Amino acid sequence: MLGQFGLHELGRFTVGAADGVPAVDVGHAATELVLVGHVGSSHWRHFVSSAEYREGLPDPLDRWSRRVGTLIATRTGGCALYPFEGPPFLPFQRWAMRADPALSASPLGLLIHPRKGLWQAYRFALALPAARTDRYASRAQAASRDPVDSADVCARCVERPCLAACPADAVREPLYDWSACIAYLRVASADDECRKSGCRSRRACPVGVALSYDAEHARFTMDAFLAGGIVASG
Repeated sequence: MLGQFGLHELGRFTVGAADGVPAVDVGHAATELVLVGHVGSSHWRHFVSSAEYREGLPDPLDRWSRRVGTLIATRTGGCALYPFEGPPFLPFQRWAMRADPALSASPLGLLIHPRKGLWQAYRFALALPAARTDRYASRAQAASRDPVDSADVCARCVERPCLAACPADAVREPLYDWSACIAYLRVASADDECRKSGCRSRRACPVGVALSYDAEHARFTMDAFLAGGIVASG
């Protein structure tokens, strides 16, 4: 189902009381949470052919994500949850690290994967009740048999190219200075490399570089960020 939209399952976990996952509906608690998103620009051709992209209305990717998430949730008997609804916003980064222990924090404020690097992003999550989880368990078990080195990717990086690449000096440790990034982008020309090709620090990271966004996708992402989009969702 997800493949029809260029989306992927990006991990799942059994829901506990401390996870803060809303109920599927009245009287039905969620027992499984599935994180859904794109890897690189896997969703892009599906999105740009959609009505949401062509309409010229605000937040087209969020509206596309909501439509697709609602469709998938209806088919699976679950409930779709979104990273862009709030405040308060749902803890997608915390959920992602529960769903995939190979993830770790990066200086850019994005999570990094040992193979995919900074190039996976979350469009929605599916909260599934107990009656529906068994149906998809075998597929989840097959997906989980793909082990990766879960050591902190950035902690092992000696050269730290992401820190030097940022023209706004916004990528610092321990925190990413998003306000400095926004201030730089607001005065940068449309031909500026960050505006035109996407965040220079993100592209400087050598991990998963083959999955970096297509040029059109990168420009869209930076324009959305400048307009006030959710950074963590990528």
